[in-house]
Amino acid sequence: MADSEEKQPIIIKKVKKYAGGHHGGAWKVAYADFVTAMMAFFLLLWLLNVTTDEMKSKLSAFFNDPTAPQVSAAEGGAAGALAGRTNSPEGARAYDNNPLTAMQPPSPTRPKTGEGDDNKKANLKTAKDEELKKEFERRQKEKFDKKKKEIEQAIKSDPKLSKLSENVLIKVTPEGLEIQIVDQEGEAMFPSGSARMFGKTEEVIGLISSVIADMPNDLSVRGHTDATPYTSRKDYSNWELSADRANATRRVLQQSGYPEDKVKNVMGKGATEPFTPEDPTDARNRRISILLLNEEFVPTGDEEEEIDESVRDGAYTDDGSLFSPDDLPDPGYRPSQGDVVFP
Repeated sequence: MADSEEKQPIIIKKVKKYAGGHHGGAWKVAYADFVTAMMAFFLLLWLLNVTTDEMKSKLSAFFNDPTAPQVSAAEGGAAGALAGRTNSPEGARAYDNNPLTAMQPPSPTRPKTGEGDDNKKANLKTAKDEELKKEFERRQKEKFDKKKKEIEQAIKSDPKLSKLSENVLIKVTPEGLEIQIVDQEGEAMFPSGSARMFGKTEEVIGLISSVIADMPNDLSVRGHTDATPYTSRKDYSNWELSADRANATRRVLQQSGYPEDKVKNVMGKGATEPFTPEDPTDARNRRISILLLNEEFVPTGDEEEEIDESVRDGAYTDDGSLFSPDDLPDPGYRPSQGDVVFP
C-alpha cells in the first residue's frame, strides 16, 4: 500500500520547432518578386500601346546608340518620353490642354510675292484684276472730269445761258457724275408749286443732254424740294411735286435726243435730302439731280486663260513689284444702276 501510494515521476515532453522548412516565410519573398515582375510586364504592355511610332523609333535609336540626341534632356517626374501623357482621351496624362499626339508634318511655306515661277502664275490673275479695276476707275474719273468741263464750257459759251452757270453744279460722287440744276434766290428753275419748267430750264437740260448723250453710263433723274409744305392742292405734297419735276426733266432729256433705254430710274425725293441741311427752306434745296451712274468693273472669268508670254514674264519686276496695267488688254465692263436708295 505504501509502495502504491508512492508518487510517480512527472514526464514532460518538449516539442522542438524548427524555422523554415515547408512552413517557413521564404515563399512570400518569391511571391512578391512574381507580382513585381507581372506589374512591370503590364506597364510595359501599356507603354507599348500608348507610345507613337515616332517615339518608339527615338527610343530604339537611343538604346542602340546612347550618344545620339536624347528624347528629353529634362529631369523630373513628368519629363520622360511620354511626360505622363497619352495619345487617346482615356488613360493617364499630365493635363488636358496638351494631350500627346503624333507630330504632324510641317505645312508647306507659302512663297513670298514675286518669288518663283509657280507663284507668279498663281498670283497673275488676281493681280491683273486688281490693277485693271484701278485702271478702269481712273479712266472713268477722267471721262467724268472731261464731261464736267464740257458742260461748264457749253453753258458759259451760250449768251442766253451764261447767267445760269451758277445754277448748274457738277461734281464727281461715289455714285457717278452728278449734275444738279438748283434754284438760286431770284433765279428759279420751276414756277413755285409747279412741275412745268421755265424755257431757260428746258434749254439748260437740252444742252446737258447733247453733251452726255455719247456716254455709255446709265442715268438716274431725281427731284428735290425744300421743306416748305405744299398746300395749294389737296392730296398733293412735296413728294408728288418732286417726282413730277424729275419726270418732266426725263421727258426734256429724251426730247433732246438722250437714249430712252439709258434712263434707269426717276425718283421724287421730296425734302429728305436738302442741299443745305442747316437751312431746310433755302432756295437751293429746290433742285433737279441728273446722275450719270458709275459703270461696274467686270473681272475676267475663273477659267484658265491663255496669257501672252511677254505679259507673264513682265508680271513681276526684279524687286518683286507687280506689272504695269498698260501691258494688259482692255477689260470688259457692264453698266451698273449705282447705289440707289429710295426714301
